[in-house]
Amino acid sequence: MYKDKNLYVLDQRLLPHQESWLCCGDATDVVKMIRDMAVRGAPAIGIAAAYGYLLAARQLAEAGGSVTAHALEGAYEELAAARPTAVNLVWALNRMARSLMNVAADAPSAERVCLLEAEAQSIHQQDLVANLAMSQAGASLIAAGQSVLTHCNTGALATGGQGTALGVIRDAWAAGRIKGVFVDETRPWLQGARLTAWELQQESIPYHLICDSAAASVLASGKVGWVIVGADRVAANGDVANKIGTYSLAVLARHHGVKFMVVAPLATLDRDCPDGSQIEIEQRPADEVRALAGQPVAPAGAPVHNPAFDVTPAKLIDALVTEAGVVRHLDRDGIQRLFA
Repeated sequence: MYKDKNLYVLDQRLLPHQESWLCCGDATDVVKMIRDMAVRGAPAIGIAAAYGYLLAARQLAEAGGSVTAHALEGAYEELAAARPTAVNLVWALNRMARSLMNVAADAPSAERVCLLEAEAQSIHQQDLVANLAMSQAGASLIAAGQSVLTHCNTGALATGGQGTALGVIRDAWAAGRIKGVFVDETRPWLQGARLTAWELQQESIPYHLICDSAAASVLASGKVGWVIVGADRVAANGDVANKIGTYSLAVLARHHGVKFMVVAPLATLDRDCPDGSQIEIEQRPADEVRALAGQPVAPAGAPVHNPAFDVTPAKLIDALVTEAGVVRHLDRDGIQRLFA
């Protein structure tokens, strides 16, 4: 929420037990909130980065500096490095920087700041509209009578609207297409247990929280018709980077004849990235795995491999849902048609 020249972020690390808003007064504050997971979810990260760029521009203008893309390069780089896998972050920053290119050379800094504020608000509003379009398109693919399974958190907390994958689930429930939701806990940050379960509870949508390792038996039960997830980056060939554990779900779904849906706005599609092997996978701190809620659960100093994301090959995905349409057989041509 942008208000009174500050960005206010709901601290997702404290949910569901505490609702606390953090105030960001400059770009460095926003970087810290993104890096420390107070704000997360690819679309929400992009929106936060746009406002962070705006805060840097306002700070520069108030100090008497000239607000140009060149002068803001330091803030751009700092924000862009906050989390490397989610492409929405750099996409939003590029939109903000490009908007300055269309301003008259002699335009005062105050006018440039106003333009950047309008651009950040536009990015925020467009994500809200995109969420609604994706939710309706994705829900229409689901045949009534079964439940769905989702991983991580892809709802209002992760976006500027009602969500990507969780938005589809909301609309599918409202239309009577699903019986309920199986929610992976999503180790090690437990976004499913803490956030998705909380959002579904707010919406009175029936759900069962499961351990990540229980997903195979749930899919084998025949109760699930679709696995529905979001994405942090979609490569030009349709490979998808998403929260760690998504790839294994796609393999399990294919084995058990369950459909697999990825829901992501066009801003998450990276046509400059040829395939999933070229996506940088963020490595997170070891203590995220060695401890749970601050309590050690592993031997001190245990070696840890902690990738935040994995890559699901396009061939395992039955539908990619965007605000521009649905691609059922994911490949380069299908991705390209979405931008036609």
